[in-house]
Amino acid sequence: MNDLRFNINGQSATLRVPSHRLLVEVLRDELGLTGTHVGCDTSQCGACTVLVDGQPVKSCSMLALQAEGCDVTSIEGLAGSAAGDERHPVQQAFIDCHGLQCGFCTPGMIMASVALLQHTPNPSQAQIEHALDGNLCRCTGYVNIVAAVKQAAATMAEAAK
Repeated sequence: MNDLRFNINGQSATLRVPSHRLLVEVLRDELGLTGTHVGCDTSQCGACTVLVDGQPVKSCSMLALQAEGCDVTSIEGLAGSAAGDERHPVQQAFIDCHGLQCGFCTPGMIMASVALLQHTPNPSQAQIEHALDGNLCRCTGYVNIVAAVKQAAATMAEAAK
């Protein structure tokens, strides 16, 4: 067992974890953050995407101990980054644009979209498609997901004025 110290959704956490434990397992099983979904266990689907120091990471392919000293944000931490009880603009855009159906891929899609918009506030269609390339959706066909990212970018740009 090893000590793991990191920040999760703005809160410091210290846990004892075995060296082989994956970040997704710690988030879901130890911290109860079940919004991070386990889809494929092979980093192919992106349902488990979280932000580690602002970068999108498939948490099923990262050992928990690799998050030592990092700031990790899961889907549960996004609403906390918005004012009050409001949804993050990307979350709201996914709702408004019908960018989800079954919802299984949605947390990973949203986290990948947030990372994109943090680094590229006004992305092109190609940049959006590239950023979401590692996230699979079996329901929507991606059209509304891309529209949601465009709407979120516009909303965030307007709020920044």
